[in-house]
Amino acid sequence: MTVGLWQNWVLPGIWITLQLTVYSAALATAVAFGVGIARTHRLKTVRFLAGLYTEVFRGTSALVLMFWLFFVMPQLVGWSLVPMWAAVLALGLSYGAYGAEIVRGALGAVAPAQREAGVALSFTPWQRLRLILLPQAVPEMIPPFCNLLIELLKGTALVSLLGIGDVSFAAYLVRLATQDSAQIYGITLVIYFVIAFALTRGMKALERRAKAGVGKAPAAMGVGGGTA
Repeated sequence: MTVGLWQNWVLPGIWITLQLTVYSAALATAVAFGVGIARTHRLKTVRFLAGLYTEVFRGTSALVLMFWLFFVMPQLVGWSLVPMWAAVLALGLSYGAYGAEIVRGALGAVAPAQREAGVALSFTPWQRLRLILLPQAVPEMIPPFCNLLIELLKGTALVSLLGIGDVSFAAYLVRLATQDSAQIYGITLVIYFVIAFALTRGMKALERRAKAGVGKAPAAMGVGGGTA
């Protein structure tokens, strides 16, 4: 592969993939916490609506949602999203639904005695959530959030079907120009692995910091991600 192809297509593709991952992850995190906390609300109506959102977006294809936002929505409402933001919205809403279950499960795993202590101290529900539940639940959310983030990174390859010049789309263009599938797709695999590895290291550092904040030591991890 020539230097020109690398500079003009592959490097910009890496940058676009990173942007898609960061923006989609930010939206997915906001959705996950909002919907996940709503799943534990004392009002049945709130829990029902949050559960409905989760089931709908977990049960639909992110790719079809992306197409719907980009191709169908302009016909219905009269205005359209640029491909990048249609992709970010589709990925963020879809992966946020999965993240909501992580948040709900982590909050539900906090010991009942901790909740009772908050009630005994006359904390409001918001104070119990902010001061007691979330500080203990967040460290337990980080490992599954790490897995979800890596899946989101790989899911960004779907955006190439909208013509967005991410790494996958750049690899396709380079293959057309060079007719060398093995080299460019081999490089693409390495690119995704390097990004995923960096994200994993960052999330593990965040996990160590979060657990240290609540007096817990994270388990030692082996090469394959299991306990050593």
